[in-house]
Amino acid sequence: MYDMQTGTDTSKLCVLIITTLSSFLTPFMGSSINIALPSIGDEFAMDAVLLSWVSISFILAAAMFLVPFGKMADIYGRKRTFQYGMILYTVSSFLSALSPNAIFLIAIRFIQGAGGAMIFGTGIAILTSVFPADQRGKVLGINVAAVYAGLSAGPFLGGLLTQHFGWRSIFFVNVLLGLAVLLLIVWKLKGEWAEAKGERFDLVGSLYYSVALTALMYGFTLLPSISGALLILASILGAFIFVRRETKIEYPLLDMRIFRDNKTFAFSNMAAFINYGATFAVSFLLSLYLQYIKELSPQDAGLILVSQPIVMAVFSPFAGRLSDRLEPRIVASLGMGLTVIALFLFTFVNRATTVQFIVGGLICLGFGFALFSSPNTNAIMSSVERKFYGVASGMLGTMRLTGQMFSMGIVVLIFSVSLGRAQITPAHYPVFLKSMNIAFIIFTVFCVLGVAASLARGKVR
Repeated sequence: MYDMQTGTDTSKLCVLIITTLSSFLTPFMGSSINIALPSIGDEFAMDAVLLSWVSISFILAAAMFLVPFGKMADIYGRKRTFQYGMILYTVSSFLSALSPNAIFLIAIRFIQGAGGAMIFGTGIAILTSVFPADQRGKVLGINVAAVYAGLSAGPFLGGLLTQHFGWRSIFFVNVLLGLAVLLLIVWKLKGEWAEAKGERFDLVGSLYYSVALTALMYGFTLLPSISGALLILASILGAFIFVRRETKIEYPLLDMRIFRDNKTFAFSNMAAFINYGATFAVSFLLSLYLQYIKELSPQDAGLILVSQPIVMAVFSPFAGRLSDRLEPRIVASLGMGLTVIALFLFTFVNRATTVQFIVGGLICLGFGFALFSSPNTNAIMSSVERKFYGVASGMLGTMRLTGQMFSMGIVVLIFSVSLGRAQITPAHYPVFLKSMNIAFIIFTVFCVLGVAASLARGKVR
C-alpha cells in the first residue's frame, strides 16, 4: 500500500484536483435535474409525487450503499472503489439520457445513485488520507466549494440546456464530465489506500443496514398510509438487529464505539443530517414556484437559484481555513443559525413575493451553509482513526443523503395530503403555495434543533 501523505506536493495536488472534480460532478447533476423536472414531467405526464422520485431514487440508492462501499474501500482500496464508482456513474448517465419512459428513468437513476455512493464514500476519505491534520480544513473547504460550484453551475447550465437542447442533454454533458474524471484517475491517481486491509467484509450486516435504511426512507414517502407506518416500524426493528449484531462480531460494518465513545463524531453527524434535512428541498420547491407561480423559463429560474450555491462556493474555503484555527463547533453553529433565519424568511413566500426577496433569502441560506459544511466535515474526519476514514466519510455521506431524503419525504408527504396525485396546474396553485409554506415552517423548526446538536458536539482540539 502506498501512502501519498509522505509524497510530493505535486502528487497531493493531483489528488485534490481529481477529488474536487468528482465532488463537482454529482451535485451538478442533481441541481441541473431539479431545474429540468417540469420538462421531464411534461414529457412523461408525471404527477407531482412520481416526479419527485426522479430525485428520490438517486438519493435512496446512494444512502443504502454509502457505508457498505465506504467499508469496502477501507478494506480493498479507496482508489479502486472510487474508479469503479465513476465508471458506473458515467454509464448510467448515458442510459438516463436514452430513457423511453418515467419508470426506466427512475430505475437508472437508482443505479446512478449506487455509483454515486462509491464516489461519495471514498473521495473525502482519500483526501483526508493524503493531507495532514493542519491542512485538512483548507482542502476540505476547497472540496466543499467544488460541491457548491456544481450546485451553482447546475441551475444555470441545466436551465440553458433544457431550454435549448432538451432535458436529455444534461445527462450527455455528465457523460463527458465523467469520462474526463476517469481519464485523470487512470493517468494521475497513483497508489492505493486500504488501512483496514485484511479485515473481513460484513456482508450480512450490510444487508441488514441497507434493508433497514431503505424501509425507513421509502416508508416515509408512503406516509400517511398504513403501509408507510409498517415499513418504518420494520426499519426500526431492522436497525435494532443490526446494532446488536455489530456490537458482537469481530469485524463490524460499522463499529458502534465511534458513536458511543466519540461525542464529536456522533453530534457532528446528527447536525449534518438535520442541516441537509432542513435545506435540500428548498431548491426543489423554489424551482417549481419560480416556473409555475412566477411563470419564469427554466433558464431564468436557474439564474435566480444559482445565487445560493455561488455564495456557498465563495465562502466554503474561507470557512474551512477558519475551522483549522477556531473550534469547528463555533463556526458550524453560526452557519446553522443563519440557515434558520433564511428558512424562516421563506415561510412568508406567496404569489406576490418579489424575486429580490427570494434572492436575498437564498444568499443568507448559502452563507449559512458555507459556514456549516466544511467545518462540520473537518470535525467528523478529524475525530476518527485513519482506518475508519472510509466508514466516516460514508457515514457523513449517509447523513447528508438521509437528510436529503427526509427533506424530500416531508415535501412528498405534504403534497400527497394536499394535492394527491394531481399535476400542478393553475387550479392547484393556491394549494401548492400553502403546501410550500407548511414545508418551510417544518424545516425552520427542524433546523433550530440542528443548532443545539452542533453546539453539543464538544471540542475537537
